[in-house]
Amino acid sequence: MSQTKGVKLDDTTRQRLAALARIRDRSPHWLMCKAIETFLDREEHYEQEKREDMERWERYQLTGVAVPHEKAAAWMENLAQGKVTSCPT
Repeated sequence: MSQTKGVKLDDTTRQRLAALARIRDRSPHWLMCKAIETFLDREEHYEQEKREDMERWERYQLTGVAVPHEKAAAWMENLAQGKVTSCPT
């Protein structure tokens, strides 16, 4: 269900939004929705990363187990070469 929310924009921001909307052949409303969606995606991802980092830190504090430098360096090299895409847990 959609719900209307008001956003107050200063004149400069409103003009920039209108100009970009014309260039992109989109409505200002569409651009604002996309901007909010992009912001939320980025910030939610950031918060997830923070949670995962905290879990790793807590696990390290409990166990004292850490990844040796050599293993981390090898993984980073594989990541740079596209051989892996995610961080091992």
